[in-house]
Amino acid sequence: MLNHLWSTLDQHFTEMIEIRRYLHMHPEVSFQEVKTAAFIQKYYQDLGVEIRENVGGNGIVATINGEFSGPTVALRADFDALPIQDEKDVEYKSTVPGVMHACGHDGHTATLLVLAKVLYQHRHLLKGNVVLIHQHAEEYAPGGALPMIKDGCLDGVDVIFGTHLWASEPVGKIQYRSGPIMAAADRFEIRVHGEGGHGAQPHKTKDAILIGSQIVTNLQQIVSRKVDPVSSAVVSVGSFVAENAFNIIANTAKLIGTVRTFDEDIRTQIEKEIENVIKGTCLMNNAEYEYDFVRGYPAVVNHYDETEFLREHASQVPGVYEVEEIPLQMGGEDFAYYLQHVKGTFFFTGAKPANSSDVYPHHHPKFDIDEKGMLIAAKTLCKATIQYQLDYCESNELNLNK
Repeated sequence: MLNHLWSTLDQHFTEMIEIRRYLHMHPEVSFQEVKTAAFIQKYYQDLGVEIRENVGGNGIVATINGEFSGPTVALRADFDALPIQDEKDVEYKSTVPGVMHACGHDGHTATLLVLAKVLYQHRHLLKGNVVLIHQHAEEYAPGGALPMIKDGCLDGVDVIFGTHLWASEPVGKIQYRSGPIMAAADRFEIRVHGEGGHGAQPHKTKDAILIGSQIVTNLQQIVSRKVDPVSSAVVSVGSFVAENAFNIIANTAKLIGTVRTFDEDIRTQIEKEIENVIKGTCLMNNAEYEYDFVRGYPAVVNHYDETEFLREHASQVPGVYEVEEIPLQMGGEDFAYYLQHVKGTFFFTGAKPANSSDVYPHHHPKFDIDEKGMLIAAKTLCKATIQYQLDYCESNELNLNK
């Protein structure tokens, strides 16, 4: 059965590429994916698949009911883009100024749509149901996963699988990790209020740039001196703004950064330590401050049994030459919320462009993927779905016969 499904996916690979490139040319940023959602809706409606629209916002949930009773497997793909100008010189370059698919979500969507088509065509073989979760707004917290869950996208689901096309790894490689795999991703904002003045009279001012610079330096001591060295954490300042003329000492400065952690206690500790640093530095300079810490996505924590299941069976997928356990990744993903509600696992599928000159990191203006990675992702998710249902039904039959 699986060989037949894989062969059918091969036959639809051209369609998968066409969908991905259409979406790449027509990207929409988080929470504004109206046309993308409409495209997904129409695809399922043309197939005759049951769908729910506007799930938790712009989300779409499609359901394929199998011929036989069994577990319900959920598969998830995100479909939002990023506010980045596409700088690639390709025929499918983004047509929307300042917006592009710079993380592979167009590929995720194309992968899941074509896989859904193949599974629906062979629904008479399914030993259970399949729920296809098309999620909006993964890129920007609070994200789309949590509102979709609250709106019932996981109702009746027994297990969930998800993958991310990974442009840093070659096609044919599957990467997994049991337990924590991706970090909690939080955001902080600091506003320093000093007293500006003439650049020639610094003694009459409270220099917000100087104070902000001291804060940036002092923040680096949190991880190195406050966090257990065997634990993982990152504190990074990504933006420092204090615009003035060349001869003016800044009155205010604004700093924005991110915190990445895996442990909830360390996450809470760092939130407090950042304010301690700000407070102490501003007190020393007799300045005022504002501080906001916005909790983003929690850490992605894969379930052990489902991850082992994925590891075992991914190696049997055509085109997969290596299944690799990887170290902790500091990137964030709101797939974490699904795993807090049902068992499952999230893994990476290699999609590195074959030409080394075309390899750029995720979120880069020239980001692209090798589209063959989509086919391997579809086959791996197909294998996970079918095999999970088969194993579940066989196990239940054995239990009933005891």
